[in-house]
Amino acid sequence: MKFSVFILLLSICLECASSPNDWALIKQVTQIGDSPQSIGTYTAGCLSGAVSLPQNGTGFQLMRPTRGRNFGHPDLVKFIENLSQTTHIKYGEVLLIGDLGQPRGGPTPSGHRSHQTGLDVDIWYLLSKQAATRNLNFNERESWNAPSVLIAKSNTMDIHQWFSNHEEILGLAALQPEVDRIFVHASVKRQLCLNKSNASWLRKIRPWWGHDDHFHVRLTCPFNNKNCTPQEPLPAGDGCDASLNWWFSEEAKTSVKPAKKPENAVLPALCDVVLKKK
Repeated sequence: MKFSVFILLLSICLECASSPNDWALIKQVTQIGDSPQSIGTYTAGCLSGAVSLPQNGTGFQLMRPTRGRNFGHPDLVKFIENLSQTTHIKYGEVLLIGDLGQPRGGPTPSGHRSHQTGLDVDIWYLLSKQAATRNLNFNERESWNAPSVLIAKSNTMDIHQWFSNHEEILGLAALQPEVDRIFVHASVKRQLCLNKSNASWLRKIRPWWGHDDHFHVRLTCPFNNKNCTPQEPLPAGDGCDASLNWWFSEEAKTSVKPAKKPENAVLPALCDVVLKKK
């Protein structure tokens, strides 16, 4: 009977063209089916069976809690907790965690083009020993900004903001089998190529616009999430070649950065069920 009702709901809408505000207004998670599901693509999808990342855990603290974007697939929350614990044990550092996704995923009204399927998380480059000694208060979580690791208005690394621990933590993250790729500023990728030229994990570190004050971890589609659409496979090699040089070319400077919001993005029909489920 439940399966029949589910099919009926699914058939009502062949394509979900909901507004980002529809998803942002939902404050409660929901689950359809027997297990958590990432649905659709990273830039046009949703999430069933999300769990929330606590504001504090071993080796991490959540920033901007009022944004309500501390939800993800259980695999993502487990990844953050494991990486943070390892980081804390090895380096005594605390990771400051930015956005994951909304309670049911979906497009956000501001800030992200992706983060829709509960498989993306932003981690600040600010690794704060100050934060390691105490819990940040509400105002600090809401007002602190992650500092850029670049000298202002340049592609030059700021030695006062870039530390060896950053490289080690990026390596730890990239070596996890559930990690599909990690987005960083091209200058960060270049720095890693200079210092970690033989590292197998460099292939997962991908240059992208912005990302000078945080790195963006993206997980692979979880096992048995058949409605999750993976991103195209990574190119062969470590990415420390001419493809990286392009990011510092005149052509790159004049290239148009992809819009934060893809126009008229159509979500899978199943996302309409997720959005409307009580």
